[in-house]
Amino acid sequence: MLFENLNIIEPIQRALKTEGYTKATPIQVKAIPPLLEGMDLLGCAQTGTGKTAAFAIPILQGLSSEQKNLKEKRPIKALILAPTRELAIQIGDSFKAYGKHLNIRTLMIFGGVPQRPQTNSLARGIDILVATPGRLLDLINQKYIHLNQIKYFVLDESDLMLDMGMFQDVKKIIKHIPAVRQTMFFSATMPTEIAKLSGSILKNPVKIEITPVSSPVEIIEQTIYHVNKSNKINLLVHLLKNKSIASALVFSRTKHGADKIVKALEKAGLKAQAIHGNKSQKARQLALNNFKEKKTRILVATDIAARGIDVDELSHVINFNLPEVPETYVHRIGRTGRAGHGGTAISFCDQEEKPLLREIQKLIAKAVPVVTVHPFPLVEMPLELVVPPRRNSAPKTSSPNHKRGNGTGASKNNVGKKERDRYYSKNKRKENSN
Repeated sequence: MLFENLNIIEPIQRALKTEGYTKATPIQVKAIPPLLEGMDLLGCAQTGTGKTAAFAIPILQGLSSEQKNLKEKRPIKALILAPTRELAIQIGDSFKAYGKHLNIRTLMIFGGVPQRPQTNSLARGIDILVATPGRLLDLINQKYIHLNQIKYFVLDESDLMLDMGMFQDVKKIIKHIPAVRQTMFFSATMPTEIAKLSGSILKNPVKIEITPVSSPVEIIEQTIYHVNKSNKINLLVHLLKNKSIASALVFSRTKHGADKIVKALEKAGLKAQAIHGNKSQKARQLALNNFKEKKTRILVATDIAARGIDVDELSHVINFNLPEVPETYVHRIGRTGRAGHGGTAISFCDQEEKPLLREIQKLIAKAVPVVTVHPFPLVEMPLELVVPPRRNSAPKTSSPNHKRGNGTGASKNNVGKKERDRYYSKNKRKENSN
């Protein structure tokens, strides 16, 4: 369906055409009409389905019809909660783009940056506030923000907020919002706690469940490389030296791991940047902008930081570590399947990660093709050497023997590590002799 058939006002239609949008996505077709009528909405939809425009357009249209005396200080009328800085910026930019022909002010607030510029903007008055829960609650407690005139409330990516431990802050924020309002609730998955919260804040909602037009599992070329953990970085360097990989988003399980990958890539002469929660907002935005503008070919990210990354024509996603949650795999590879475009997803799997691979393949109901010929094939180890030995479960004591290296649990772990190292060294010599 075309946007022009959705009863959207002319200024927004004009802005959408400027952005190159003419045809609405399924979630926009299903969500915009009931939201324009003022109904609450519960949407189960992944990133990349077009949900930001689905809630932004009705909010902008509703605010444009309510504006009266613009000379008075503007109270905040719409609040959108997002789990990460990147996603907050992305949502705020969308509001600004769709509302460029309307006299509506949008502000994004989040942690990791000085609050003074944000509080100065708040003092001048804004209509739409896009915020992360922590910074918002902080500014509420400092009396910089009052939410008593909110008419539109959006909770976006609520499953990620749950994963990040933000739900208590969200519940505190909801207490500051008027009970009479229009609420929009979006989540990629619907765990019990999220379903319970949605039931408590929504009133007779329209329920919409959307999957991407083409599932990433179907349109993205996927491959698995079985490789020892110690050789993963060597394999990554080998693959990224191939210039046919136009752009690569590399996923690391940890922040520390992301930094290590970047250092190793740079040592090999490959320009890369990392984006994760320990980076300052300025550094994160610089890395993201460089990647979007193709100044940097390789971006290394953790799952949480990557949730707000929306890059057109991303050619490759590389899973340096397999995710521990199978659904996360689909979210990751979907970064290179935006708007129905294809792409390539490469995953590394060491011996300890094989159970994770089985869970992923069970979820997507297909076997991911294995690349068997590459310079760093997996050297299998006996299972007892792969699984880390259990630590001694005995309670700690003040015994002088209970010191690092002397306790029973520590010595077992050290023995296990030595055995694994000896095994790898032995097989490495075999490889070199062949």
